[in-house]
Amino acid sequence: MEAYRKAWNKRQTQFRDLLRSFTNHEAAMAMFRSQHAQLHSAEMSGTEPWSFEDWICDGLSEAEFRQVPTGYEHSIAWILWHVARIEDVTMNMLVAGGAQEFTEGGWMERMGVDLPHTGNAMDAAAVEALSAAVDLSALRAYRQAVGRRTQQIASQLGPEALKEKVVPERLEQVRAEGAVVEAASEVLDYWSTRDIAGLLLMPATRHVFLHFNEALRLKRKLA
Repeated sequence: MEAYRKAWNKRQTQFRDLLRSFTNHEAAMAMFRSQHAQLHSAEMSGTEPWSFEDWICDGLSEAEFRQVPTGYEHSIAWILWHVARIEDVTMNMLVAGGAQEFTEGGWMERMGVDLPHTGNAMDAAAVEALSAAVDLSALRAYRQAVGRRTQQIASQLGPEALKEKVVPERLEQVRAEGAVVEAASEVLDYWSTRDIAGLLLMPATRHVFLHFNEALRLKRKLA
């Protein structure tokens, strides 16, 4: 499994260079879909030989999913929540200009939480509360639904779309829906500087990988 993780990281550099060259759109998007799929459950794509999410989640007890170990800031449940929410907001609202899967699918109620935002700027008590309350089966189903929509969105992006900057009105919609809290407004500032290709790199792939490295450390701590 470790070999797969290292290979993913190496391919991400290749993907970044290919994407940013804007010379072979089909190859770049095929590479995105593969890199992205390997960060989701195998059930999401059904095509990839390895799933980082499954590697983390397989064998965990419910208590281990929810636990924030001493000296750590997050639980594995919180990490899954956060990366799913970030991907949902950026891909569906900023890239596609549509509605969140979170909203359309009624996932706040299905997951048993009352937080509409991405989890940025949460304090320790809020992380603990979310970790304890979230329905784990619904959480993983939500992340799978987000992943499938991302794959669909990516398949519809043309070469010129990748060079487009994030539309300011879409950022304002994110703010209006409370998807990013005011205390984390620097996240919106960062996204405002990105083009669509940049969002495919960060957060749709690299951001998830970094948090899953954190989740892997948590799993090893809990073992």
